[in-house]
Amino acid sequence: MILTIRNIVSIIKAQWVGQNETAIVDSISIDSRSLQNDENTLFFALYGPNHDGHLFIEELIAKGVSHFVVRKIPEGLELKAKFLIVEDTLDALQKFAAYYRSQFDFPIIGITGSNGKTIIKEWLNFLLSPDYNIIRSPKSYNSQVGVPLSILGINEKHNLGIFEAGISQMHEMDKLQKIIQPTIGILSNIGSAHDEGFSSVAEKIKEKLKLFTSVNVLILNKNKTICAFINPKIKQFSWCSDDKSADVFITKKNIGEVTELHVTYREDTFPITIPFQDQASIENAIHCMMVMLYFGYNHKVIQARMALLYPVEMRLKVKNGIYNCTLIDDSYSSDFQSLKIALDFLENQKQHKKKTLILSDIFQSGLGNEELYSLVSQLIISNKINRVIGIGETITQYKNKFINCITFKNVSDFTNAFEKLNFENETILIKGARNFHFEEIVSMLEEKTHETVLEINLNAISHNLTFYKSKLDPKTKMMVMVKAFGYGNGGFEIAKLLEHHKVDYLGVAFADEGISLKNAGIRVPIMVLNPETTSFTAIIQHHLEPEIYSVKGLKAFLKIAEQKKLKHFPIHIKIDTGMHRLGFEEDNLEDLIQILKGNETVQIKSILSHMATSDDLNHDAFSKSQIALFEKLSTQIQTELNIKPIRHILNTSGIANYPEAQYDMVRLGIGLYGISNDEEEQKELENVGTLKSVISQIRTIDKGESVGYGRRFIADRSTRVATIPIGYADGIRRSWGNGVGYVTINGKQAKIIGSICMDMLMVDVTDIDCKEGNTVIVFGENPTVPFMAKQLNTIPYEILTSISQRVKRVFFRE
Repeated sequence: MILTIRNIVSIIKAQWVGQNETAIVDSISIDSRSLQNDENTLFFALYGPNHDGHLFIEELIAKGVSHFVVRKIPEGLELKAKFLIVEDTLDALQKFAAYYRSQFDFPIIGITGSNGKTIIKEWLNFLLSPDYNIIRSPKSYNSQVGVPLSILGINEKHNLGIFEAGISQMHEMDKLQKIIQPTIGILSNIGSAHDEGFSSVAEKIKEKLKLFTSVNVLILNKNKTICAFINPKIKQFSWCSDDKSADVFITKKNIGEVTELHVTYREDTFPITIPFQDQASIENAIHCMMVMLYFGYNHKVIQARMALLYPVEMRLKVKNGIYNCTLIDDSYSSDFQSLKIALDFLENQKQHKKKTLILSDIFQSGLGNEELYSLVSQLIISNKINRVIGIGETITQYKNKFINCITFKNVSDFTNAFEKLNFENETILIKGARNFHFEEIVSMLEEKTHETVLEINLNAISHNLTFYKSKLDPKTKMMVMVKAFGYGNGGFEIAKLLEHHKVDYLGVAFADEGISLKNAGIRVPIMVLNPETTSFTAIIQHHLEPEIYSVKGLKAFLKIAEQKKLKHFPIHIKIDTGMHRLGFEEDNLEDLIQILKGNETVQIKSILSHMATSDDLNHDAFSKSQIALFEKLSTQIQTELNIKPIRHILNTSGIANYPEAQYDMVRLGIGLYGISNDEEEQKELENVGTLKSVISQIRTIDKGESVGYGRRFIADRSTRVATIPIGYADGIRRSWGNGVGYVTINGKQAKIIGSICMDMLMVDVTDIDCKEGNTVIVFGENPTVPFMAKQLNTIPYEILTSISQRVKRVFFRE
């Protein structure tokens, strides 16, 4: 559906500033980074406590975008674009989406609950897509922003919609209900997720049920507590395993690695086999089966399709590939909406100039193939993809629509030609429908390392950054520390994300870290905190900004800078206020001032110091003495040199404990990665890194037998022992072994037994239902890094930065 500006002005009740109200809009955007933004894009400048889309408008105008929904027109841009002025841009986006939804009349399934929403949605899409043209929420787009963006993907060819709605506090579901307007409801379950946003479970249930106020039917697991809150006018289609009054009664039993459900519906009983045994997957599968029963599918079709259900991968993952390639793994879905998201992610995470797309046939677009592949071609061109590799009979028929394209009818043909495709020094997006088995392509292209990985959640980093920004005065700048390989989490990928969030500075310890980021394309100013004099030439060459902490270092840098005839090159002056590590002391401040007075070779961009005890309020007096000394000395430098540089002294702990000392900038370090010394603050942060491995082997030993070097563990009973391929060479301290630490397997703690080896550790799984190949959590949600640090009498920094470079980093976005 294509609308004009005039239509949209009326829908969102905007004030129009500009000409040509008949201009056509064919796409909506909230992301300034997207290469899909063009002259027919309407950009909604969303804003919040710590983000403001208005800041990107000038940049977007330069890219050709000319229509914006805004709260106010940025100064100086009044005549450079056309503006729709509203009181609240998010509310305007939601109103527009609600109007757009009202133009279509076909069944819409709305899903909410505490868990399982995305899995139910993806499985329903798989089960029903042979018979419907389905539009569904891409990935986990279930928020106040994600839902309207999902709805705006509907077109005239769709005849079934599946959308999920997620809430975290009161009064959110009313808005989502007006946007989705579901005709069929599914309540997955009510769990503990987002409990903090509600005063009680009852309040949460009432809020979630608001999604279903106008549905024709509500599908749910029959539960007396929940049913008490449901409006009796709403028709329920319920299932249960212990209440035969439900519409569908189900019993189950485990057979090998599958579950057999016995379903009784309308006096007819029939079996359904699903390839899962965990309770969550069983419940999610039953909800999907209930939809099929409601739609009138016969038993044989339900049985055949349910047996083919599969684990759902909800994340885009960044992986290291062969021959210096970077892979973006999205190998389980191929539809137009998720392709747009994946291409945006590719642009945000690209590490090479060359970009390759490996794409299967596209399903569930609702469009004819001619129109669909024309749109896909335009999308690929706008995202400046250098090479397209198509796999599938349909995309092969339309290969002439793509520039520099080679196609194969199936993965087998691709495999046979693999060596001739010359993958090297490129970023590769792998995007395929599940039945194409693109995981085989990922396996071929992925760098071969051992089975231990550190997964980095980019959404969590964004959340933690926003949390700390919320503690700052709006005018306070932020430097984020990405030294030590991003505290062990990875450098470039995190720096790229921080650049998007418009942090003011990045901080690294040594010049080579900064050079690596600059060479990878990072444009944010980078401060080098511990520069060696031998690195000054390289710092200048790569436009890094050195911290200067001594008269000797200052003179050495000035000598090189003068030889290169530099003018106003940025430097940062470090003052020692009590840390006694690096920095100018009060006694040599006069020398500093005399050297710099009248010197135009360099420019003092900032004056900084470092707090020694900001995390420990037992040393509050000392911390305040540091702040007072910093105020005195930095003021002296400013006054005598007649300058007004940025001043900063606060680190992560200081942001919370000494807000009065924010000055012009703060330095965020380990807090970005989800670690805080404060227990209450820790609750607000999200876990960023999860170190995972697998069970290599399981054996049973008899009472009296030993495990590992030195026989430090002797079994006092018959014991099942699992060996995990991770050891002290990967960064796991030996002192974490022999009963001190544990890993998590299938949700249960498995004690580490015996000495941790260089490449392996062993755990007791006697009382844990597990098998070889099962996933092992070494740290993440359980155990947490702070817990490990406390047990080992160290600090979280050491745990994180000790993880070896040989451990593969996998970056993902939910």
